[in-house]
Amino acid sequence: MNGGPSGFNNAPVTRAFVITSVLFTVFLGIRGGGGGSSSKLALSYQDVFEKFRIWKLIKSSFAFSSTSELLFGVYLLYYFRVFERQIGSNKHSVFILFSGFVSLILQTIVLSLFKANLLTSGPYALIFASFVPFCLDIPVSKRFNVFGLHFSDKSFIYLAGVQLLLSSWKRSMLPGICGIIAGSLYRLNIFGIRKAKLPGIIASFFSRMSLPSSSSHSQAPRRTSPSLGRQAVRSYQAPIPSSIEPSEEAIATLVSMGFDQNAARQALVHARNDVNAATNILLEAHSH
Repeated sequence: MNGGPSGFNNAPVTRAFVITSVLFTVFLGIRGGGGGSSSKLALSYQDVFEKFRIWKLIKSSFAFSSTSELLFGVYLLYYFRVFERQIGSNKHSVFILFSGFVSLILQTIVLSLFKANLLTSGPYALIFASFVPFCLDIPVSKRFNVFGLHFSDKSFIYLAGVQLLLSSWKRSMLPGICGIIAGSLYRLNIFGIRKAKLPGIIASFFSRMSLPSSSSHSQAPRRTSPSLGRQAVRSYQAPIPSSIEPSEEAIATLVSMGFDQNAARQALVHARNDVNAATNILLEAHSH
């Protein structure tokens, strides 16, 4: 599962966030050296309320404490770009700010109540808040068994999340759990947050922060024409039983990636409701 067409097409906010996290980690975290960098970046109650270290608060929101956390974190951020494509960059910016703010408040409350020490750094709030819509909104397209255990194509994302959640044990579990709570509150539309939007100039700031796309040609256009769907159908000659009807969730997933609804429906029919295979059919048709 790669969250749709490769690259950051139609996901400029996610692209800016990933680039910022990588740069902060390389120059402020990993480069700082070993375990010392972990303590240097980690957030404490004193940093927020007593010493009011705004710069450290910003660093701890972006920079991961280790190379392994960076790899798993960037992988998850890259996959979750599908949500920006689904709700738009403006609302996704609101989601990032809301999850970060709520997670920070929850962490500081726990720090003050339990006299906890340092918390691991990194964008745990955004990553684990994104697991809420991932669990509830992304359909399973494939299931398989390994040694008698049942898995799906979503299992790989969950495994990466568990690895990141337990990367620093107690220091990473609290930020992760707070992120999940923040994502749940957003899902419940507390204070009507899901309808909130940022001024256009603020939302576009993230786009200017990020580097240009590696390719000026999008693999998947924002809207493919119905004729493209017919072309995709003709290019896939395998006989398909007429009883297979694409699920609305699968159609919505392809539409959120930028494909035309009719083209998505036809591709899903020929792919036997397999979202990944349908995506490949549409991309192949577009390349012709």
